[in-house]
Amino acid sequence: MSLNFDFYATLVVIVLVLLLGFFITDKIKFLKDYNIPEPVVGGAIASIIILLIYSFGNISIKFDNSFKDPLMLAFFASIGLLADFSSLKKGGKKLIIFLFVISGLLITQNIIGIGVASVMGQNPLIGMLGGSITMSGGHGTGAAWANEFIKAPYFFTPATEVAIASATFGLIAGGIIGGPVARFLINKYNLKTKQEDNLSHEAILNFEEPQKEKLITPTSFIKSLALIGLCLLIGSYLSSWIKSSTGFTLPTFVYCLFVGVVLRNVLSISKVHQVFDREVSVLGNVSLSLFLTFALMTVNLWELVSLALPILVILIFQVITMILYSIFITFKFCGKDYDAAVLAAGHCGFGLGATPTAMVNMQAVTNHYGPSHMAFIIVPLCGAFFIDIINALIINAFLYLPFFAH
Repeated sequence: MSLNFDFYATLVVIVLVLLLGFFITDKIKFLKDYNIPEPVVGGAIASIIILLIYSFGNISIKFDNSFKDPLMLAFFASIGLLADFSSLKKGGKKLIIFLFVISGLLITQNIIGIGVASVMGQNPLIGMLGGSITMSGGHGTGAAWANEFIKAPYFFTPATEVAIASATFGLIAGGIIGGPVARFLINKYNLKTKQEDNLSHEAILNFEEPQKEKLITPTSFIKSLALIGLCLLIGSYLSSWIKSSTGFTLPTFVYCLFVGVVLRNVLSISKVHQVFDREVSVLGNVSLSLFLTFALMTVNLWELVSLALPILVILIFQVITMILYSIFITFKFCGKDYDAAVLAAGHCGFGLGATPTAMVNMQAVTNHYGPSHMAFIIVPLCGAFFIDIINALIINAFLYLPFFAH
C-alpha cells in the first residue's frame, strides 16, 4: 500500500516535523547544549516513524519533492547576498591567512576521507561525504552534494543518509572540542585578551550581538525575497548554459551563491539598494530548515546500516585531525596570540560542523577569558561564505580524480 502526499500535505508535514524538532530540542538539555539543529532532530524522528510504518504496516509513504531544490538553492543564494566585500578590510592580513589555513584543512579532510574509505574497500564517495563536504560544509552542503551523488553519473543511493550522519557527528564533535582546544592554548602560552581594539563598535555589535533585533517590514521582505528569486533564476540559467556549452559541471547551488555575491556587491557599490542582512538571513535559515527537515524525514535508514563502521572510522580520523590541525596549523599561522586561540576554537566549530557551532565555541571562550573582536569578524565571513565557495571548487577538483572515473 502506498500513501502519497501532494504539495500542500507535504508542506504541512514538513512544518509539523520541524516544530516537533524545536519542541524536543528545547526540552532535552543535551540537544540544546551541543546545538543539534532542530531539523535534524525532527527529521530523524520522522524518518524512524516512517520506517516503522513501512516495516510493520507495509505502508509506503511518498512526498511531493517539487520544492526541495528551490529551498536548497534559496539557502545558498542567501549566503551569497550576505557577502559584503567592504567587510574584508576589517579582517586585514589575518583574514587572508585564515583563508589559506581553512583551505588546507578542506584538502586534508578529503584526502583522509578518500584514503580511509579506499583502505576499507568502500566507495570513495563515502570518503568525500565524510570529508570536507560535511565536515566543513555542514548539513546544508552535505545534503546539497548528496543530492548530486544520488543522480547520474554517480548513482550512490545512500548518499543522503551518509551525509546527514556525518554532518550530525561532526556538529557534535565540533562543539565538544572547540573550547578545550582554546583553553589548552591559552593556558600553555599564557595568552591574554587585547585591551585595545581598532574595530568600530558597530562591527562588534554585528558579530558579537547577533540576536539584536531589527525591524522587518512587508516592503523590505518582498525586496529581499525578490533578490533571492533573482539569484535562483540567473543561477539556474547559468548552470544549464555552462553545462550545455562547455561540459563543465558544478552544482547549481554554487552558481546561485556566486550570483548572490555579485548582486550584493554591485548593489552596494552603486548604492541602488542596501541588502537587509538580517532579513536575508531569516529567509535563508527558513529555507535551510525546511530543506533539511524534508531531506531527513525521507532518508532510507536501512541503507545506512551496512556503512556504519566505515563512516565511524572516517569520522574519528577527522576529529583527531581537526584537533591537531587547529593547534599546530590554525593557531601557529594566525599569530600564536589570544585572537589565534579563539580562531582555533572557531575553526573546530565550522571545520567539523557549522558556523553557529563556531560562534558558540568562541562565545564560550570569550565569556571566560575576554573579548576577541577580530575573531568575531573573521569567522562569520569565512565560515558562512568563503568556505562554501572554496569548498565547492576543491570538491569539484577531487571528483576529477581517477577514483571517481565515470
